Amino acid sequence: MRASNDVTGSGGGQRLPGVSAPRIVVFVEDGGGDWHARQLKDAMERAGAEVHVTSLKCCAFDTRHPFGIDIPGFPATLPDGAFVRSISTGSLEQITLRLGILHALRESGVRVWNDARAIERCVDKSTATFLFQKAGLPVPRTRAAEGIAAARAFLANEAAPIVVKPLFGSQGNGIRRVMAEAELPTSDEVGDVYYTQRYLRRPEDTEFQDWRVFVSRGRTLAAMMRVGETWITNIHQGARAVGLAEASAGHDGCELDRLAHAATAAIGADYAGVDLIRDHDGQLMVLEINSNPAWKGLQGVTDVDIAARLAEDFLDCLTVVQAARAP
Repeated sequence: MRASNDVTGSGGGQRLPGVSAPRIVVFVEDGGGDWHARQLKDAMERAGAEVHVTSLKCCAFDTRHPFGIDIPGFPATLPDGAFVRSISTGSLEQITLRLGILHALRESGVRVWNDARAIERCVDKSTATFLFQKAGLPVPRTRAAEGIAAARAFLANEAAPIVVKPLFGSQGNGIRRVMAEAELPTSDEVGDVYYTQRYLRRPEDTEFQDWRVFVSRGRTLAAMMRVGETWITNIHQGARAVGLAEASAGHDGCELDRLAHAATAAIGADYAGVDLIRDHDGQLMVLEINSNPAWKGLQGVTDVDIAARLAEDFLDCLTVVQAARAP
């Protein structure tokens, strides 16, 4: 498992001659920022960027603003770049507005990591699975459809148990393993949309594992095996992280890299956390992708400074954009 590969860019977040220090906004869950945001802010500032941390909750469309978008910290201009750590939870209307802000920033020439298009594709598990399959990647047998009848039919055609996931959700929240029709969630619980998937764990398993690969700008920054005592192996749900070194990853490491990079490219994400799992026959499959992945657990099992590498990749992209605009 490679920690990094050569990528196109100026290298190390270094600014080209005549290019000013970039002004960055980092979007977080709230205005104070979390551990991840602080790590990013520190890394970007060490590289010479001016960084403002805020939340998309605090942004607005405003025709009184010269650019039509009001971003805290940018009263008369727009940032050079926006790094999205979180779009925050909210109602459909709130999420739509926040994604609209990200779309508008991109349309205004601001480099957004990840932009709204990639976030929308990742958040909607059905779209992500479709794009993985379209790209020729191995995915679990899955059906996403409206109405409980669709879930009942999937359960009838698959060997129980099956897995039912919220269409929108992360960190293993709301996932169910279903053995019989009576265990299916109600229509109200899932918004009448049932994302159903083949259960891939083997009956004899007493320890459960899958893999998280952290990809940025076409390279793997770090990876880990997640090992849990239950079939849900999210770190947030109590699983433990086991680091993967290139020396011990062997062929599996190369395949993890290949699938994770291809999945990220299929979504069009700048950075992502890709989850992979083995099926009953031992084949690696792409399970999910996260456009705003946390890395605190992963940081504990790797020597790679993940925030610094993310900042480097992001600022390198900005340098290229700024250089292209320079007279």
